[in-house]
Amino acid sequence: MTERSLNAVDPEIAALIEAEERRQADTVKLIASENYVSRAVLEATGTVLTNKYSEGYPGKRYYEGQQVIDQIETLAINRATSVFGVRHANVQPYSGSPANLAVYMAFLQPGDTVLGMGLPFGGHLTHGWSVSATGKWFNPVRYGVRKDTGRIDLDEVRSLALEHRPKLIFCGGTAIPRTIDFPAFAEIAREVGAVLAADIAHIAGLVAGGAHPSPAGHADVISTTTHKTLRGPRGAMLMTDSDEHAAALNKAVFPGLQGGPHNHTTAGIAVALHEAAQPEFRAYAAQIVKNAQALADELMARGFDLVSGGTDNHLILMDLTSKGVGGKPAAQALDRAGLETNYNAVPFDPRKPFDPSGIRIGTPSVTSRGMGEAEMRQIGAWIDEVVTAVAKGDAEDVIGRVHREVTELTGKFPAPGLS
Repeated sequence: MTERSLNAVDPEIAALIEAEERRQADTVKLIASENYVSRAVLEATGTVLTNKYSEGYPGKRYYEGQQVIDQIETLAINRATSVFGVRHANVQPYSGSPANLAVYMAFLQPGDTVLGMGLPFGGHLTHGWSVSATGKWFNPVRYGVRKDTGRIDLDEVRSLALEHRPKLIFCGGTAIPRTIDFPAFAEIAREVGAVLAADIAHIAGLVAGGAHPSPAGHADVISTTTHKTLRGPRGAMLMTDSDEHAAALNKAVFPGLQGGPHNHTTAGIAVALHEAAQPEFRAYAAQIVKNAQALADELMARGFDLVSGGTDNHLILMDLTSKGVGGKPAAQALDRAGLETNYNAVPFDPRKPFDPSGIRIGTPSVTSRGMGEAEMRQIGAWIDEVVTAVAKGDAEDVIGRVHREVTELTGKFPAPGLS
C-alpha cells in the first residue's frame, strides 16, 4: 500500500473537507451542541490509535499489544474522575445515546418504568421518548415544564415518581436553558428508591469549569458526551461514586453494548480533559454563560420570546410565534446569512416537530473563538434583522448584507483548530 496523502488518494473527499473547514471558519456557529476542538484534540483523534483493537478494560483485555493503550485509557479515566470529582469513570461509550442505553442495561429489565423529561419540553430521545428504543423497550413516564414559567415542574416530577415508582429517573436534556436542581431530583429519587441518572451532555463543560452546579454527590450516575461545552471529540463517558454501580456500568458498556473502544477518541477525550483542568477553562466556561445572557438580553429587548424568560447556561430557546415566523424557515434564512442555528420545538408547541415554532441557539462555539458580550449584541441584532425580513417576505437583500457582515466579524476571531 503506497503512502499517499488524502488529497492524492481521494481529492473529492479532500475538497469537501476543505470546504467544510472554510464554512466553519466563515460562519457564526450558534448551534448549542456544537463547538470547536483544539488543534491538540484534532491531532490526538487523527492518529494510528485507530489501528488498534482493545476489547475489555485496562489490565483486562482480550487482545495483546495493549501496553500503550492501557496507559492512554487510564489517563483519560483519571482525568475524568479528577475534573468531575467522582470515583469511577468509563470513557468507552461511542456517543451519548449508547452511554444512556448502558444505564438502562445496567439497572433495568425490559418493561421497567423510567421517568424522564418529555422530548417536546427539552428532554432527550433516550430518556424514554416513544420513537427511541428506550421508549419501546421500557415503560416511559414523562415530566415537563410549567406553562407559566417554562421551568421544570418539580412538583409534577415528584407526583409522577410517587404514582409510578420508576426504577430510573433521568434529569437533564437537550433544550433546558435553566440550572438543573440536582439535589431536588436526588431527594425525589431517594423517596421512591430509584436510580438517578444526570445527563449533563450539554453542560459538562460548564460543570467542569464551575459555571453550573455539579451532579456529583447527588446523582447515582452521571452520563455525558465529551464534545459540546467540554470541547472534546465525539464520544461519551459514564461516571459514578459507587463501586457496585461502576461494575454494572462497565459490564453494560462492554460486553453488553459494544466491542472494542475507539482508542483514537479516547486519546482525544484525555487531551480535552487535560485542557478542562486548566485555569483558563474556568474563565471560558464563565464567559459562555455571560455571552448567553448578553445575547438573551439583546433578543428580549428586540421583542423575542425566550422560553423561561432567559438563560442560566449556554443555551437559549426562542419561540418565534409572536414574530409570525416558523422555526424552520427562520433557521434556514439565518443559515444563508451565515448564522448557524437549529429549529426546535418549544414547550406546548402547536406545530409539528419537523416544522416547529422555535429556534435553539447557544454560545459555546462563539466563545471558543474569543467573542464577548459586544459581539453577542451584534449577533442578536443580525438575528432580529433576518427574522423580521423573513416575516415580511422579502429577506434576500437583508440576508446577503448580513452574510457579508458576518464574514467580516468571523475574520477577526479565528476559530480554534482550523488551519
